[in-house]
Amino acid sequence: MELRDTVTSIAIFLTCAVALRWAWRLFDWVFLRPKKLERCLRQQGISGNSYRLLLGDMKEVFRMRKEARSKPIAFTNDYLSRADPFLHHTITNYGKNSLAWMGPIPMVNITEPKLIREALSNIYDFQKPKLNSVISLLAPGLVSLEGKQWAMRRKLMNPAFHAEKLKMMLPSFYTSCNEMIKKWEKMMVGTDSHELDVWPYLVILTEDVISRAAFGSSYEEGKKIFELLKEQIHLTVQLSHTVFIPGLSTFGLLQTPLPFTSPSAIKNVFDNVFCQHCPLPLPTRILGHYLH
Repeated sequence: MELRDTVTSIAIFLTCAVALRWAWRLFDWVFLRPKKLERCLRQQGISGNSYRLLLGDMKEVFRMRKEARSKPIAFTNDYLSRADPFLHHTITNYGKNSLAWMGPIPMVNITEPKLIREALSNIYDFQKPKLNSVISLLAPGLVSLEGKQWAMRRKLMNPAFHAEKLKMMLPSFYTSCNEMIKKWEKMMVGTDSHELDVWPYLVILTEDVISRAAFGSSYEEGKKIFELLKEQIHLTVQLSHTVFIPGLSTFGLLQTPLPFTSPSAIKNVFDNVFCQHCPLPLPTRILGHYLH
C-alpha cells in the first residue's frame, strides 16, 4: 500500500513538473520573449505597434486587407496601399525601418539599400524565418534552404541564368508571345474595338514560356503541373493568413480541412513531361541543365 502511494506521488510530481515546464515555455513563447525582443528593437531605434498577446498585428492585417479588397482598384501608382495595406500603414507611421508582429514573432521591415545588402550578404547571420510545415511544401528549394545547402544549390543554378543561356530561350519567348497575339487578332476580326481582360492570357503566357524554356513542352502538355501548383499556392495563401500554432493540424483543430496536393503527384507529372521530351534519366537531365 505504501509502495503504491509512493509511486502515485512520484507520478503526480512528474506530471506536474512536465506540465509546469510546458506552461512556462508557452508563457515565454507567448509573452516574455516577444516583450524582450520588442524592448531590444526599440533600443536600436526601430519602432512599431506594441506587442499584443498571441495575435500581434494579425487582426489589424486582416482588417486592412479586407477593407482594401472591398474597394475598386484605382488608376494610380500607389499600388502598395492596395497590395499590402498594413505594410504601407506601418512604413507611413513608423518610418522605413519599422516593426510589425506576425503573432508572437517580430518582423522588421528594412528598406535602406545598405541594410538590405548586409542582410542578404551575411547568409549565416541573417537566417530565413522558419516556415509553416505545410507552407514549406510550396517552396522546398532556395527559398527555404540555409548555409552550405543554399550556397551549393545557388552555385548549381547560376549557369542556367547566364546571358548566353538566356539568349537561347528567346525563340521560346517569341513563339509564346506570337501565339498570344494571334489569339487577340482573331478576336478583333470584324470589329473596330474589343474589350479584353488580359490577365488570364498573361498567366497562360508565363506558364507557356516556362514550359517551353525549361521542359521543351507546350503549355497544354504541362497544364496539369500548373493546375497542381495553383492549388498548392491557393491553399498556401489561405494558411499564410492564419497564426500557426503547433499541434492544431495534428489534432484536427483546424476549422476547415486543407486537402493539400501530395508533392509526389506533382513530381509524377514532372517526370512524365520530362520523359516525353528527353530520353536521359531525370536526375541527369536536371544536373545537366544546371551544369552546362
